[in-house]
Amino acid sequence: MSRSSEEVLLMVNYVRNKKTDGMLYMMGERMAWMQNSKNTFSYSHPYADIKSQKISPDSKEKVQLQVVMHNGSANTFHFNNPEGRSAQIQDRDAVKELLQQLLPKFRHKLSSELEEKNRLLKENPELFQLYKDLVVTQVITADEFWATQANKYTNGGEKGELKQQTGVSAAFLADIKPQTDGCNGLKYNLTADIIESIFRTYPMVRKKHAEHVPHEMTESDFWTRFFQSHYFHRDRTTLGNKDIFSECAKKDEEDIKEEMDKNVKDPFLDLTQLTDSTLDEGYGGTTEDKRISHNHTNLTMIRRFNYHSTMVLKACEKNMGQQESHKGDSATNSSEQIGDSPSPMMNGEASTSSNTEQSEPVTKKARIREKLELEDFQPEEKEKSLNLQLSRMDRYLHGPTPVVAVRYTTGEDMMQATHSVATEISHWTPNLTQVISENVALSVLGELSPGGALMHGTSLQQLHQMVSPNVQEELKQQYNALCELLRHFWACFPTSSKFLEEKVVRMKSTLERFQMAKLNSLKEKLEEDHYSIDLTGHMEEMLAAAYRKFDMWQSKRIQKKS
Repeated sequence: MSRSSEEVLLMVNYVRNKKTDGMLYMMGERMAWMQNSKNTFSYSHPYADIKSQKISPDSKEKVQLQVVMHNGSANTFHFNNPEGRSAQIQDRDAVKELLQQLLPKFRHKLSSELEEKNRLLKENPELFQLYKDLVVTQVITADEFWATQANKYTNGGEKGELKQQTGVSAAFLADIKPQTDGCNGLKYNLTADIIESIFRTYPMVRKKHAEHVPHEMTESDFWTRFFQSHYFHRDRTTLGNKDIFSECAKKDEEDIKEEMDKNVKDPFLDLTQLTDSTLDEGYGGTTEDKRISHNHTNLTMIRRFNYHSTMVLKACEKNMGQQESHKGDSATNSSEQIGDSPSPMMNGEASTSSNTEQSEPVTKKARIREKLELEDFQPEEKEKSLNLQLSRMDRYLHGPTPVVAVRYTTGEDMMQATHSVATEISHWTPNLTQVISENVALSVLGELSPGGALMHGTSLQQLHQMVSPNVQEELKQQYNALCELLRHFWACFPTSSKFLEEKVVRMKSTLERFQMAKLNSLKEKLEEDHYSIDLTGHMEEMLAAAYRKFDMWQSKRIQKKS
């Protein structure tokens, strides 16, 4: 039976599973089926494991509901109410509607980013081990891990270079050539690139896809409705309420109005400011062209063309914005200063205008200056030379020091000295018995022999023979994890920005957690195994050096503030 704490939302009797009668239970976190002759559940499916549900068509004799799991398996339930088909459909619809409400709360949507991370962990054992050492043990968070270490795997290297994305073709919808299926129907062949282009150009379609696929309709049904909808056929002026894309069309109309209200910053591209004049200035009168087209179809078509071009350009602007976000802090600071500086206002302008309107004259002036001024006629900018900074001017102005009266050695003196040394060496006879006494020599040999005073803590075995392979592998993993943390710690210096200051404080606490959670436990394990060698000493020295650096930096920081 169900657990005492579980809430039963719905119980449906006369439900068959594999030709066996039973009862279907819909509970708070799972759905379960129990055979009539038993008191335990034969099947129990948590809602988090259910990917989608399917129902039998009305033309089919049996009234069935099938639940499909994330692992690919499925389970089918046959509703066999003796009161008739209408009661069976009513029971099936009650379960279906309840599942539609519960599944979105428990559905695990594996995004493409999460799938990419899982693939990286499977393909890189060292990265997976580092993930377990740092994230699973809660030394750092998963977001910090993927923002640092995995950056070289996801963004194409240590340099963080962004991969160049293919632009969106302006005619990608027209390039979709439908084929007739022979039954007054059309068949569209959609590739992954075409679907991605639709999503990038029309974000509302991406939103609708996430809302309806796969729990309400399949992928093919969604795109069938898209190409049948009024949203795709823009020459239709009426919008149906049952069309799931009617909201998209309304949102597009709002975006079109918003784009039309925006002012064009480039005066050479603002067509609204260009007027035809057949008379010179000061002669006769000028009439404004107030002709308005009343052909609604043409206006709608032109607006759709303009909106489509705008969305294609916006898709490219998103890629440019991502590249600009990866620039250095200096560029960011300079852009913030430029954006914050108020632009000159013309006489009579209201001071309550937005920042965009205030910066518009500056943009226009820069654009006009670009067209009027030629680089070839501009004066050459001379590079500023660096001034020589001297701590003591007298040393620089003083001439070379006078020669001190010393005795110089000539080449002949050097030849004579070399000859005399060679002569003495040739006539020298060693007397090794008088170098050291026998008693001292024996005592030194005894101290240097195994078991002697100078040989404590040493062994004839090599280090890799003394340490087991499991301990060696664990030491290697701890070294990799610690070196990765220290790499990010030392990369914060010099702390030239507020972000680096916050990061170095965060990395200091991360190193302390690593020492408490990983290094100390490893040290205790080695002591229990009675290793006489200090295998963790070097890691402790690296941590101590990092702590000293942090203390020095923090003390200087406090002094500057005081």
